[in-house]
Amino acid sequence: MNNLISYINNEIKPLKHTDTIADAQDLFTDFPYTHFPVTEEGVYVGCVSKESIEFLKSDMLVNENRFHFERFFVRSSVIWLDVLEIFAKNETNLIPVLDEKNNYLGYYELEDIIRFFHETPFLKEEGGIIVVEKESDQFTMSQITQIVESNNAKILGLFISKIAGNKIEITIKISQSGLNDIIQTFRRYEYEIISEHQEDSYLNSLKERSDYLDKYLNI
Repeated sequence: MNNLISYINNEIKPLKHTDTIADAQDLFTDFPYTHFPVTEEGVYVGCVSKESIEFLKSDMLVNENRFHFERFFVRSSVIWLDVLEIFAKNETNLIPVLDEKNNYLGYYELEDIIRFFHETPFLKEEGGIIVVEKESDQFTMSQITQIVESNNAKILGLFISKIAGNKIEITIKISQSGLNDIIQTFRRYEYEIISEHQEDSYLNSLKERSDYLDKYLNI
């Protein structure tokens, strides 16, 4: 079962298509939402945005603004990463949740989903984070896993954090704080280490040599 279901909120009832713009404006005045869902006989028909109704006549019906409805939503079976993506793409802090027949079930609030994210091992478990970069056609997830596990560590999570040209950046959460051996193994496989680490013996050695050279040149 999708454990996001417990975060579906029904505290505020959706707007009905027969409500007035004044009703919608009052809702946005009382609550800090960017959007709010509209239903017609229990079926989701879209979201009104705070901006779209700000200057409309208060006695208009919500349905008269239907052309400007935004129609983003998620199904109740969706995974949390997809929910975060919908939040980001639509620049919203509320997402309607529907069943397979488009019946309105409630809504997710951004704050609740961020709280859910904080409970995942990626953030909750102790460990170290390494950010690496390589050509997009020269890396595989299985290779990254092999590098980490060959150094007696486990991956708590990873994601592609940036793509620029033919370069791809991967952020990895690893289940141990001693990262030096893992860092050096990534270098042997020709990954560039983007993040900075106190444990990085290679960079520490370079710094020591640079400091020594500076002192020598200043004699």
